[in-house]
Amino acid sequence: MLENQSPGESGKEKSRDQRFVEAVIERCQNDKGLAARLRRADNPVTEYQSWELLGWFGVDLEKDYERLPFVTLAATIAKSKVERNGSLTLGKAIAACYEDGRESSQAKARLRRLLASSELAEVCRILRPILTLIDSKVSQPLDYVRLLRQLRFFGFESGQRTKTQWAQEFYGQPVESEGKEGAA
Repeated sequence: MLENQSPGESGKEKSRDQRFVEAVIERCQNDKGLAARLRRADNPVTEYQSWELLGWFGVDLEKDYERLPFVTLAATIAKSKVERNGSLTLGKAIAACYEDGRESSQAKARLRRLLASSELAEVCRILRPILTLIDSKVSQPLDYVRLLRQLRFFGFESGQRTKTQWAQEFYGQPVESEGKEGAA
C-alpha cells in the first residue's frame, strides 16, 4: 500500500507501531482537543479518553497487555508535543536526565526500579513519571516506535528481553551531553 510507505523505504510497509506513533504525533499537532484528551489519558481513571483513537487503530481495549502500551505512548507523545519520532532509547534517555549520566545513583535507582517490574501494568505505572522527567530534561526525542514495541512484548517472559534491552541501552555506551541546558 502506497499510503503506508515513506520515501526511501523501497516499498517496505510501515509497522503498526510506526503508523501509530506517526498518527498520534500528526493528530496531536492538528487537533488540540485530541491532544488534551490524550494528555489526560495518562492515568488509569481517565485513560478512557484515549479509547476512541486506540479503537480506531484496532487495539483491543479489553486486553490490558494490548491496551496499556498504546495508551501509555499516546499520552506520552501528547504531553511531549514532539514533531517527529526520535532515535533516543529509553536507557540512554534515563542516563541523560542526570549530570553524571549512567554513573548517577538516581539514574541507576530509576533503572533498577523499572527492571524490577514484572507486570506490564506496573512497568507502565513506573514509566509515566520517568517519561515526564525525560521530556523535561532531555532535548532529543525518544524513539517512541522502539519503546512501543518493547512495551508490547513486555508481557512475554515477564519482560526479560525488554528489560535486558533497557539495561544495555543504559550501561552499553557512554551518554554524551544530551540535556536541555543548551537548548533554546
